Amino acid sequence: MDRAGDFSIRDPNSPWTLEHKGHVEVLAIEIPRDRLESMLGSARHFAGLTMYGHLPVTTLARLFLSNMMSMADRLTPQAAERMTSVAIDLVAASLAERLSMETPKALSGTLTVQRAKAYALANLGKPELDTSQVAAAVGISMRQLQTLFRERGSNVTAWIWQRRLEQAAQRLSDPACLHLQLGELAYGCGFASQSHFSRRFRDQYGLSPRDYRHTAFARAAEAGGAVRIV
Repeated sequence: MDRAGDFSIRDPNSPWTLEHKGHVEVLAIEIPRDRLESMLGSARHFAGLTMYGHLPVTTLARLFLSNMMSMADRLTPQAAERMTSVAIDLVAASLAERLSMETPKALSGTLTVQRAKAYALANLGKPELDTSQVAAAVGISMRQLQTLFRERGSNVTAWIWQRRLEQAAQRLSDPACLHLQLGELAYGCGFASQSHFSRRFRDQYGLSPRDYRHTAFARAAEAGGAVRIV
């Protein structure tokens, strides 16, 4: 039975009901399955799991979501996108916190991968970040880390570059980052050179970083924004 402040993960593909007595307030959010699975492994490990409201990270996630909902109508689309990403990361961290209370050995690998991803996300802006550095940070060998990622259908290096590209795309469409030159933005996302950044970005998004930025702000202007690109 869920208590006040608890989070519960429910799979919409499986039937479930919500029963309560008296007055109750429920905040329901939908999170893409692949987003959580990319951080925590198969949903079968956490679907139906309850994150206890008294746990530290769960408390932080609940407060963040509540505050975010209260000011949702004041957020720009770009800010809302960034805050949503942070909220999902906090929910994933809450799940990792809850999973750490379980004992099956199969979950230890999932938690190690989650720690590795959290470390990588916190250090994306460092061009020297690589598999060996991430492995050392979580206390396992590089081979072990590669195996854990491979078991979850991923590759450490590819995952890091994908997150860097996503971060770059967010900054290219963020008015707060409009002052950044492309080379500066590229380096801040962990790319060693602007040419390397441009090549990888075009391969991923089909546009050069400059064209992507122009397209993003042109769409924002059509939606009622007033951003000028020079």
